[in-house]
Amino acid sequence: MRRGHPPVHDAPRTALRSLPDRPDDHPATGGHTVLTSDLRLLITWGVPARVAPGSLDNVRMAEHWKRKLDRLHADLVRRDDPAAWVTEADAVDASSRYPHLALRGPVFGLAVQDPAAGEHWRLVKPVTGGTPQEARDELNSLLWFKAKDDTDDPATRRALLAAVARLEKKPLNEVTVLGVRYRVVRGDEFARTGEHNLEPPRPTDPEPSLISWDGRHEARSPDTGFVLDPEQDGAGLMAGAMKLALSTFAYSGSRFPAVVRKHSERAVTTHPDIVLLPVGFGIAERAGQRWRPQSALMPTPHDARRLLYQGMAEMWPLLYEFGERKRAVYAQAAEEFRRARRADEARVDGRVFRICRIERMVRCGRDGPEQPRPSDLDDYGPMKMHPTMDEHGTLHDNG
Repeated sequence: MRRGHPPVHDAPRTALRSLPDRPDDHPATGGHTVLTSDLRLLITWGVPARVAPGSLDNVRMAEHWKRKLDRLHADLVRRDDPAAWVTEADAVDASSRYPHLALRGPVFGLAVQDPAAGEHWRLVKPVTGGTPQEARDELNSLLWFKAKDDTDDPATRRALLAAVARLEKKPLNEVTVLGVRYRVVRGDEFARTGEHNLEPPRPTDPEPSLISWDGRHEARSPDTGFVLDPEQDGAGLMAGAMKLALSTFAYSGSRFPAVVRKHSERAVTTHPDIVLLPVGFGIAERAGQRWRPQSALMPTPHDARRLLYQGMAEMWPLLYEFGERKRAVYAQAAEEFRRARRADEARVDGRVFRICRIERMVRCGRDGPEQPRPSDLDDYGPMKMHPTMDEHGTLHDNG
């Protein structure tokens, strides 16, 4: 980490790419890594912009999406729900004010399909990891602690530990233990952009019931328990239009190696359905004509604001050993930001920070959510993470 640009928290490696203000700010790509779509046009026409003429499969997909959007529209009209109408109005306004979607990169998490809980996959770990191996490590720990804490049956413990042993040696993206399937899932993270800024939180985005700025606080991810069901229509009409816009999205432009583009294009066919994950919020810092992500994903706008406040007031001065004058400058900026309560921008010592709205998608196919692609990179491989345990739950020295 450079002393001049202290992040609030280390963001995932793949999320550290800067986001441009505008599509043509992307180097060497002509803006190909930014999606541009007026979602209101998608509602009007009900077909993806990239449907290939003459393709029967694509025509069927367009008809399928038109039926879905018609159903969403009818449901919205039928419901006497002013809150839902206001949320939709916010989404329509956002599509006009922030019409571009800037890709930040892949993210990874962990899902489970348990027959005892139903047919659908659900998330057990947030889709926020920067590499597939981070999610595999989460799976390793999940199964190890199940063996340690959740059973007294030697046979059950043996089955769990056998899966752990496999994960210590091979980069597995799926294991089945006692009839339950565990899978590393892949998503893409993106933010909406306008002429000069990233989209801030919307007025209808949920906030915690108790607003607190001080003390320890552990923000619970809304991903945990989230059901990965592409047919679930509860998110509204504009969310349905967004899913339509993303259904044919693939990486393009020379910024991406050919093999990455190939795997992305293939995923459009193998995993054509889209699930939009719960919206998150983060901190970005202005860096020339770009915005650099500077925090982990938070579940509410206030959690992101609180993170920025604590960074300026406490963490950065301590971590980077600010001098007395600089400490005072950051402390004053922190208190001004706090007094504003719902501010989405802070300026301090020549730097500009912004609270931004972050969205994520997961592709799904016939067999469930997409796994990591062969071109997704890891920083390291599998390893032993926990002490050796026998079938009776006794821990042994690894040495």
